[in-house]
Amino acid sequence: MRRPAYYFRAGTGAVIANREGHVLVGERRDRPGAWQFPQGGIENGEEPIDAVLREIREETGISRRSLHLLAHYPDLLAYELPRRARSDKTGLGQVQYWFLFSFQSRDTQVRLPRHSAFTAAAWISFNKAVAGVVGFKQPMYRKLHTEFTPAIATALKKMRHQR
Repeated sequence: MRRPAYYFRAGTGAVIANREGHVLVGERRDRPGAWQFPQGGIENGEEPIDAVLREIREETGISRRSLHLLAHYPDLLAYELPRRARSDKTGLGQVQYWFLFSFQSRDTQVRLPRHSAFTAAAWISFNKAVAGVVGFKQPMYRKLHTEFTPAIATALKKMRHQR
């Protein structure tokens, strides 16, 4: 039996907030009941911002024109997979660039692409997203919550003043 490679895969992740301040999570196709933010690997030669926009489109069907970049996490964040979840593709886990977007469409219905990594999508509170993610990702999600919550609040205030 071949052992998984000992590396961390380069990736990106997205927190997408709507006009109510809720964030988008998807239920993983390969793990029913497991919900997470859109995320995925960076392809060779791809910039992190381009990778995250591609992953959002592939996993949620949301186009670039429906998103406004609000912030990016100032550091790389990493998570280590449990030993049973490691493979040659995943390695030990991921080291990720994280971005915060506001969702610009008034229609909050997410129509997942047929080949999405998700089977369902939901807009929930950031606290619920942190509490509901798989345990090994919770420290990372808590950091995202701490960093991105003020930017979400600022964006919501601006939207209310523009009405």
